[in-house]
Amino acid sequence: MEKREIANRTDIALLVDSFYDKVKADDLIGYIFNDIAKVDWAKHLPTMYDFWEGLLLDGENYKGNAMAPHFKLNQLIPLQPQHFDRWLQLFEATVAENFTGDKAALAVTRARSIKGVMALKMDRINHPGKDQGIPLVNPGNKP
Repeated sequence: MEKREIANRTDIALLVDSFYDKVKADDLIGYIFNDIAKVDWAKHLPTMYDFWEGLLLDGENYKGNAMAPHFKLNQLIPLQPQHFDRWLQLFEATVAENFTGDKAALAVTRARSIKGVMALKMDRINHPGKDQGIPLVNPGNKP
C-alpha cells in the first residue's frame, strides 16, 4: 500500500481502524480492551474518528472527555507505563505503515503527548505516595 498524507475523515478511519486491529490482537494490551473494558467497537470507533479528526484536521465532532473513561478503566485494572508504551508503539507503527507528511508527524506528536499525560496521571493515581521526580519548576531556570 502506498503511503499518503492524512487529508480527510477516510484517512482518519483508516488510521483508527488499522491501529485498533493491532490493539485488539496485542498480547500485552488487547485483553484490556477486549476483556476488561469490553469495548463496543461499533460505538467506540466512530468516537475515535471524531477525536482524531479534531486533533489532526480541526474537526469539531468530538465532544467527550478523553480522560474520564480511562480513569474508570484504571479502577478495574491499574494501567501501567508498559501499557501506554505498547499503545504508543502500535500507534506509531500504524502511522508509519500507512501515512507520510506533516499530518502523520502531527499524529505521532499528539499520540506521544496523550501517552505522556495519561501515563503520568494514572501513575499518580496508582502510586499516590511515590515521589514522581518531576520538579515544579524547571531546574534550568535557576540563576
